[in-house]
Formats: sequence, structure tokens, C-alpha cells
Amino acid sequence: MASFFKESPSMSNLLTFYASISTLSMIIRTILNEIVPRRARDFFSEKFSDFFSNYFSSDFIFVIEDRWQAVTNETFRAAQIYLPTRISSDTRSLLLGNNDNNNITGLTKSSIPTDSKVIDEFQNMRLEWILHEKETKKTFYNSQKRYFNLTCKKRDRDRVMKEYIPHVCRTAKSILDQREKLYIYTYDDDWESTVFKHPATFETLALDSSLKKFIIDDLDLFCQRKEYFQSVGRAWKRGYLLYGPPGTGKSTLVAAIANYLRFNIYDLQLQNVKNDAELRRILTATANRSILLIEDIDCSTKARARCSARELVQRDGSDSDDDRSDNKLSFDPGVTLSGLLNFIDGLWSTCGDERIIIFTTNYKEKIDPALLRPGRMDVPIYMGYCSPAGFRNLASTYLKIEDHLLFKCIDDLIQRIEITPAEVAQHLMKFGDPKIALESLIKYLRMKEIAKEGNGTERAEEDEVIKQEVVKFIAKEHLKVVCGKQGVKDGDIREEGEITRSIYLS
Repeated sequence: MASFFKESPSMSNLLTFYASISTLSMIIRTILNEIVPRRARDFFSEKFSDFFSNYFSSDFIFVIEDRWQAVTNETFRAAQIYLPTRISSDTRSLLLGNNDNNNITGLTKSSIPTDSKVIDEFQNMRLEWILHEKETKKTFYNSQKRYFNLTCKKRDRDRVMKEYIPHVCRTAKSILDQREKLYIYTYDDDWESTVFKHPATFETLALDSSLKKFIIDDLDLFCQRKEYFQSVGRAWKRGYLLYGPPGTGKSTLVAAIANYLRFNIYDLQLQNVKNDAELRRILTATANRSILLIEDIDCSTKARARCSARELVQRDGSDSDDDRSDNKLSFDPGVTLSGLLNFIDGLWSTCGDERIIIFTTNYKEKIDPALLRPGRMDVPIYMGYCSPAGFRNLASTYLKIEDHLLFKCIDDLIQRIEITPAEVAQHLMKFGDPKIALESLIKYLRMKEIAKEGNGTERAEEDEVIKQEVVKFIAKEHLKVVCGKQGVKDGDIREEGEITRSIYLS
């Protein structure tokens, strides 16, 4: 034993040897950092780590990225919905927020922050989720790539794929089906959402009952025919073109459809999209069971540029009339008509299920004919001027009356005068007394009729005269109600003038 201690190195020798090894390792590391490129160092470090983890670790990691083969990864989206329901006391950080602009004191929502760990248990399996994010460089822009790392034991890998992942997807679908709030999304480098609270329903729309029934039946039939669309080899989508003068309720109809189907709305302004590649990227990021809304499509598409290009081809003797020829001939930056058509009825139209595409326009004749061909816009719906039936619906909604002695007079005037539902609603909302509101509307309609029959009067001057007369009438009726008078006396001229000015300025 004594000889053993004599032959053993002393403590000072051990410390000297350790210091020498440490110094040598630091020198080697410094040299490697200076000579070996960072990419090579990361590569060998990753291989070294993988080697030891494969042989000495019992864990297995699933990587779930936010994109899958150029479209949104629905498994990633399901995990985003599912994981906030599995947050426990062991979770060290939490992302909180509220995107309900209409209710700032509403219920705060929770989400998973980046690099935060969430532990879940399923059938005696322990599963660990971590959300990661990194920036990726594209040709024209930089984007954030997000992905989940799902860690489990190697022995549980098959069970996670066959049982746990389907459980996550089913739970997420159940949460979506039970949601009470709808969301409207707008695009600005990425889709941003806010709570959608629009009171419009089919009951409150100023549409003929036959048109309402047609739209509702068409929506119901579309939602029930998933197997039919698959059997005939068509994408499960439906296209509506809403056209008509301004103020006829096109946007209100979109809101009513969203409330009826419980679909979120993706409101896309094509002017904000840089090119066709970005258009494909953002459209494939929209969810199933949603409405894609493109308003004023006649202003969004480059129909004029496309027509000019086609005329140039015709001058050169080319007889090609391919809808997608503007790809090569349009020199304007941004989205081309062909890029939009490819998503509506091309190969990209199959990227998603149960989607409704709605275009709106005030001038149907300005839309490129390629957009109106069968299979692109399935149902064109004309949103015209107010009809007697539409007026009665508005009266029921705003005045809470089903019939009145003045209805017959208004019906006769509406059949002769073009007036939008928005104009009618504006007059019905001004007064709480139905009689005064209806009299105000009759006065306005008669003035429009007189202006229509006038000779050589400029439209702008007509509108100004009508506005002034209606404002005076409203002011007098207001005095009658407030002051309880049958007529306006001389002493009320000043008060009437003040009311007139306030109404006119409003």
C-alpha cells in the first residue's frame, strides 16, 4: 500500500497536467475558430452531437414545420390550437393577448411563446413540445420559419404517430367547431386577424325573399357535397361574383354569408401583393372553411394592361387568345391576371377544401372576361337598387313595423326611382318615429323624381338641391317632435337654422 502511494502522482502534478490540457484545448479551439469556417464547425458539431445522441439518448424528436410542400402544415396549425389547452403549472412562460378590438376588457387568450416548453401526457406517454423560430432568406424578402419539436421516447415513436398526432388534430378540430367568435384577416407581410363582429344576417338583408332562398340553398348544398366534388374530380370550392351600384349591400351580404356558415374571412387587397409567387404563398396559407374576399376586382386586376398587350399581339399577327398570355406581356409589377386565375381554377385551386371565393365590383363590364368564364365564378349575383320588398325588410329592421299607410306611396315611388338600400336605411335611421321617418323618405324620393324629370340640370347641382331640401324638411320635423308643435313659427327660425346647419355638416 505504501508503495502504491509512492508511485501515485502528487496533487500538484495532477493540477499541472490538467492546466496543461486545458491550455492546449483552448489553443486548439482558438485555432479552429480562426481557420475552420463557421459552417464547417456547425456541421461537425451537429454530426458529433447526433452520433452521441443516437447511441446514448433514449429520446426521439419529431419536427413539425409551419409549411409543408408549399402549403400551410395543418398539423402545425392543429398543434397551435391544441397546446394552449395543455398548459400546466410546470409551464414557465406564456404568451397572452386579446385581438378583440370591440372588447378591450374581454377574455385574454393564451398561446405558446417561442422557445417555451409545454409538457403533455397521453396514454402514459410523456411528450415535450417546444416552439422554435428562425429567419430564412428568400429572393425578395426575409421570412420567419416556425416549427415545433415534439420529443418522446424512442419506444413510443410509432404510438405518437398513429395515436397521439391524430388525437391532437381531432381535438383542434373540435375546438374550432365550438368557437363562438369569427375572425377577419388582412394581409400585411403576413395574415393578421381581428375579431369579426358584424350583425348582418340573411333576415336583415334588404334582398328579395327568392334571392335570399337561392343563396342559402346554394350555400347549404355546397357544404354538404364534399364527396360529390371528390367523385367528379373538382376542387371543393365555390365562387360568387357580387356586382351592382355602390351602396346596394355587397359587403353586407359577405358578412351575412360568414355569419351563416361560421366561416372566417380573408380580406385580400391585391395591390399589397408584390408578385404572383407571393400571391400563391399567402393564398395557400388560408385555412379551410373560410371565405376569400377580393373587393373591387375590376380595380385590382390589370385588365387594361392585359387588353393592351393582347392588342399588341394582334397587330403582330398572332392569333393566340390564351387567358394566361399576359404573363409575358404585362410590364407592370405586381400580381398578374394569370396568377389569380391559377389559384381560382388552375392547379393551385386544389390546395384547400370547403373554401368560398367572393369577388365584388361596381362595374361588371370592366372585369376581364377571363374571370367570368364558367368554373371560375360559379354564381353571379346582381345587387340592384332597392325594391318594394327590400324596403319593407328595411322598415321591419330599422323601424320595427310590418305595415303602414305610407308603404303604398313609397312602393310606387321606389318602382320609378333608383335608390340604393343604403340611402333608404340612412333616412329610416334618422328618426325614432316611424311616421316622420317614412315622410322624410317620401320627400327625398319625390325630390329625386323631380330632379330626374328636369331638363338640362347638372347632376351635381341636383344632388345639392335635393340635399338642402331634405335637410330643411328634417329640421322642421325635428322641431315638431321636440317642441310638440304642429308647425314652425317665426320665433323658431333661428333654432331651425342651427339644426339645419348641424345636420348639413354631418
